[in-house]
Amino acid sequence: MARRRATTYPIATRSFKVRVEDFGAPPAETDSFTRFWNGLPHILAADSLRNVVTAIQSARDKGKPVVFAFGAHVLKTGLAPLLVDLLRRDYLTAFATNGASGIHDFEVAFHGKTSEDVGAVLEDGSFGMSRETGVNVFRALREGRERDEGYGRALGSFIAGSRYPYKELSLFAAAAAARVPLTVHVAVGTDTLAQHPGMDGALVGEMSYRDFQTIQGVIAQLGDGGVWINAGSSVILPEVFLKALSLSRNLGHDVKRFTTVDLDMIRHYRPAENVLKRPTLAGGRSYALTGHHEILLPLLAQALVLGLGKGGAA
Repeated sequence: MARRRATTYPIATRSFKVRVEDFGAPPAETDSFTRFWNGLPHILAADSLRNVVTAIQSARDKGKPVVFAFGAHVLKTGLAPLLVDLLRRDYLTAFATNGASGIHDFEVAFHGKTSEDVGAVLEDGSFGMSRETGVNVFRALREGRERDEGYGRALGSFIAGSRYPYKELSLFAAAAAARVPLTVHVAVGTDTLAQHPGMDGALVGEMSYRDFQTIQGVIAQLGDGGVWINAGSSVILPEVFLKALSLSRNLGHDVKRFTTVDLDMIRHYRPAENVLKRPTLAGGRSYALTGHHEILLPLLAQALVLGLGKGGAA
């Protein structure tokens, strides 16, 4: 029979998601970054951020790969110096990106400027037609092909060996100098280089495929503690990751029990499925961090450099 009055129970018998012990700490004039970090709430995204730092630190301690896969927007938001620093500190051990990143990296090294106002130059057909970019990138790829290099190493070696005034800001050059894998995965027709008179589809395809083989070899080592970070790529790199992971497992590598991270301003289908969900079904952890790269990545980097992934103050 239905009750006439709703029943209640003592609050002390209830299970809870939020506790005062997990609350954030208010700021103080004398705060350090460590106190700020330790004062973040132990709830939802703040704990995910902590867990990502811990996973990267753990992978570094174990000698496992930490791969930073990124779209070109990451470079256009001024984060190359930060990524170069994490590379040199061995927090990031490999990189994967798209064709646009190579264009922006070259233009920054060569000219100290990149990224054009597309709407202002599209009407007259001058968008993406800067002469020096096409001439030098294709030259770099041709020279690299003769050395049996892939796309990323060829471009990085070319910039590192140049007299370009801003080459110290080139992530490609830093990776080449350190012999750290940086692979470029080109979707032909999506980059401004496809418009140039010197475009060589066979060359671009060959160099990009060499890089697919390189990143597959890195992914084969992710098992038992590695980390794959997808930052700002909604289609190309999640698809590359899925295929290279499948091939690695097909070849007999036990690529399980690793961490995947998607870091972007908005959530997309392919990163959710191909980075966070499907690859870790056989074991592992995944984290989605939603926010601007130019804010989240400096937070991650500072926490790593201060050793906060080890669970304590530096």
